[in-house]
Amino acid sequence: MSVLLPAPGRTAEPELLAPPSPLQTLGWPSLRDGERCLPLQNAVDVALGPEKKAWSITILNEQGSVLAAVNGAAALIPASNQKLITTAYALDQLGPDFRLRTRLLQRSDGVLELEGEGDPDLGIAGLQRLAMAALGQGGSRREASGSIQLMLREEPPQRWWPRDWPQADRMEAYGAPVTRLALTSNALGMAVQNPAGRFQSLFTKEVQRQGGRVALKVVHPTQGSLEQQGVVDDLLVLHEEVSAPMHSLLSLSNTESHNFTAEVLLREASDQWDVTRASQRVQLWMQGQHLPTSGLRIADGSGLSRSNRVSSQTLAALLLRMHQHPLGPYYQASMAIAGRRGTLRNYFRGSSLDGKLWAKTGTLRGVRSVSGFLETSDGLRFVSLISNGSWAPNETIGTVLKAAQKFSRCSALT
Repeated sequence: MSVLLPAPGRTAEPELLAPPSPLQTLGWPSLRDGERCLPLQNAVDVALGPEKKAWSITILNEQGSVLAAVNGAAALIPASNQKLITTAYALDQLGPDFRLRTRLLQRSDGVLELEGEGDPDLGIAGLQRLAMAALGQGGSRREASGSIQLMLREEPPQRWWPRDWPQADRMEAYGAPVTRLALTSNALGMAVQNPAGRFQSLFTKEVQRQGGRVALKVVHPTQGSLEQQGVVDDLLVLHEEVSAPMHSLLSLSNTESHNFTAEVLLREASDQWDVTRASQRVQLWMQGQHLPTSGLRIADGSGLSRSNRVSSQTLAALLLRMHQHPLGPYYQASMAIAGRRGTLRNYFRGSSLDGKLWAKTGTLRGVRSVSGFLETSDGLRFVSLISNGSWAPNETIGTVLKAAQKFSRCSALT
């Protein structure tokens, strides 16, 4: 029996590896591609027509049988379907109740430090509470001017964006820089280009508004978080702001396709804020699940990078795997729903797919993808459809998904 492996360098919580439900009853079947559903395969072939080379499609049943596939092993650019990998990894590593924390700490010498984990919902109200906590304790070290000494711990600017994110994307809210101390996910209509400077300025103004003064310095630690440096015992937690729990963060990433949240989950789950190292850890985790990962290339957590590569076979197998995971219901619940919510709320409304497709969408120029859980009269189907260069991908996706429902009770096997 396979088990989900912890990331290198991180100790998994015991309850995640040995949950109350008996793991031995949750077998994870290997993919079987010996027999396909002939009517479904024919319908998929007809739907693609001369565009087969532009697609990677895989449809599995709950037993792991490949019912239909076209270029299933072809690794293409997945766009935001990349988030399916990130959120599966984060849920497995951190659990459904994990919360991101922004903490105000006091060192033994009285200097205050502010350290965050990239809470996407941290806003002005949270900043006001942190400023109040900084002013409200009397033992902090002050300069001769009477200003409180405060250090903001932040990642260096070269880590704020994955290297291959286009400059045009970095200017938009969906491509905002990924930092530990982020107000409103580092976006105000457009991306905030200097989030550390913005945080420093707003915090200083808030302290002044509350009648105090602060000597604030931004530092870029090179040795990771304070926990990684082993200095937590020398610090007193004065105040902390906490994010929504993991299951809500998963929904923000998958239902609304929030790039910033996905990138933070990648970094926190891997315990690495260097995106290259974080991506390497996820790649190792995927390989450790005995999934078909030929051609898999992980470059970021959100799918905005054009360097990501993944096949429909890999994603369909991951969906099957997560269906069997003890925390699988959280994973499926985090998806958009056709005709109902999230990025699928305006798609397939009133059709047979309405309310029956729980999936993650993905869109970049020339890229369209949909992967998720499809309810049929014969049980769940794990579907992944990725197109790179199709002329009318939305119509094709709808046709293929409806065919998967129509031929769910398949008697004609090849």
